[in-house]
Amino acid sequence: MTSYQAPLAEINFVLNDLVGLGKVSSLPGFEETTPDLVGAILDEAAKLGEEVLAPINRSGDIQGCTLENGVVRTPAGFKDAYQQFIDGGWNGLSFDPEYGGQGLPWLVSTAVQEIWHAANMAFMLCPILTGGAVELLSTHGSGALKSKYLEKMTVGTWTGSMNLTEPQAGSDLARIRCRAVQEGDIYRISGTKIFITFGEHDYTDNIVHMVLARTPNAPEGVRGISLFLVPKFLVNDDGSLGERNDLRCASIEHKLGINASPTAVMSFGDGGGAVGYLVGEENRGLEYMFTMMNNERLAVGLEGVGIGERAYQQALAYARERIQSRKVGGDGPESVAIIEHPDVKRMLLSMKSQLEATRALAYYVAAELDAAHCSPDEEARRAAQARVDLLTPVVKAWGSDTGIEVANTGIQVHGGMGFIEETGAAQHLRDARIAAIYEGTNGIQANDLVGRKVGRENAETVLALISDMRMLDAELTDAKSTHISAARKHLMAAIDALEDTSNWIAASWGTTPSAVAAGAVPYLRLLGLTAGGWLMCRSALIAEIYLRDGKGDLEFFNAKLISTRFFADQYLVQCPALRHTVCDGSTAIEALSIAG
Repeated sequence: MTSYQAPLAEINFVLNDLVGLGKVSSLPGFEETTPDLVGAILDEAAKLGEEVLAPINRSGDIQGCTLENGVVRTPAGFKDAYQQFIDGGWNGLSFDPEYGGQGLPWLVSTAVQEIWHAANMAFMLCPILTGGAVELLSTHGSGALKSKYLEKMTVGTWTGSMNLTEPQAGSDLARIRCRAVQEGDIYRISGTKIFITFGEHDYTDNIVHMVLARTPNAPEGVRGISLFLVPKFLVNDDGSLGERNDLRCASIEHKLGINASPTAVMSFGDGGGAVGYLVGEENRGLEYMFTMMNNERLAVGLEGVGIGERAYQQALAYARERIQSRKVGGDGPESVAIIEHPDVKRMLLSMKSQLEATRALAYYVAAELDAAHCSPDEEARRAAQARVDLLTPVVKAWGSDTGIEVANTGIQVHGGMGFIEETGAAQHLRDARIAAIYEGTNGIQANDLVGRKVGRENAETVLALISDMRMLDAELTDAKSTHISAARKHLMAAIDALEDTSNWIAASWGTTPSAVAAGAVPYLRLLGLTAGGWLMCRSALIAEIYLRDGKGDLEFFNAKLISTRFFADQYLVQCPALRHTVCDGSTAIEALSIAG
């Protein structure tokens, strides 16, 4: 496995030139977030990723986690790496300084997270889950719970976990059976949760579990679910740890990938009931949990970008070194590096361009999230939040799908050596594969998109986004680059397809929701490709200005034009066909369901 290098040039370009760090730093509370400060943060984050996390990625995959007498042992080096992580203050990067956080924008945290996902995806699952729990508790927890738990979770002294899934209740949370019985100021929690990432580990002394459960006589379905904070160890009034709570790790799963991350079966209440504390009000637990889930979904989309970047770097290095066959059309008998072969170039450029598009969209959404939280204008906050809500399932699903596709292509570049575990190329694909499944499968993300975000609101938010996309046409028309001119044609066709399809969904949702749902996944891809292509074209326009002025890394900016052209030629051209798939493709699907 080749060493990992954080793509700082690409990250800084997206932050500063494309998404607009300056716009984010103008928001109240972020005034000191200058490019120099962010650059220094990224440099240090890169050091941690390259020198601490990346070197243990392969060994962690091989060694995996073990369960011994109820205690999970993580692979060698992981506990020490986590200590370095929290000692550096990284855990609370974007959280409230009142509780030990750094108070930096989500945009900055997003860029940093990408580096660490690429360096060691399995390691990063623990911090991102803790971060989601911190956001949940910050938003919905009582003052007493915040006072007792929030600071230690923010700085990473204690970690958090998400406990939703049960053996009979996966994506259908209405089937949850875990029980919560009130006993004075506490609740007694009993039941089994499965697929709990970092539900048990040796990083920290305490783990704060966020658990969905039902109280007696609660309404049926999702309306009867409440949320509880259930610590591994009870916490005394002075903040010290008390007795062990009535919960245990019953087993850990043996998985396809992310083997350095323990996935636990958690048993609550074997001895009479684990102590739990109600978060918010009874029967609103799923509503509260969505705060954590949406945080995680953006992080999972970044996992796709990160693991894809790792796979791309390794494939590129191998293609430069592997000598095989004569150059196509060449005169000499000598074999050349496979990067000289057109199909290998195609594969590498497909990896590069897709990563640039998905990275741009993830960072764009992070900037909108900062605006939603901090803009002084109420209407601007609402508009930004609506756009975040629309694009969160796209970042999660399209980003994770891209990570899988890029990692798969990376294996193909390696040829037979990619199928051999020793090269490490296979690990990237094995690790990437889970991202399309957890935190709501990508099919569920697509259903959420077409139902809640487009159908029920008459496509209002997506049409506003489309209107913004169309405003780029004049600049693209005036551009001198032939690459930009070619990309413009395909972008405008993609936007037309997206608009037509969005209007069809809005018109059809109320009468034929099953037909809309049948096209949900291709619609999500249509929106992802179009939004990604829009941001790629914006990148190309910026690159053209740098090239015209002869400033900066001219090779880097020329590559921007090429990758934009490639993305348009290879991916934006799919959008008109996806319109047909969404609007006219349900007939066979519904016929099959009838036949079955």
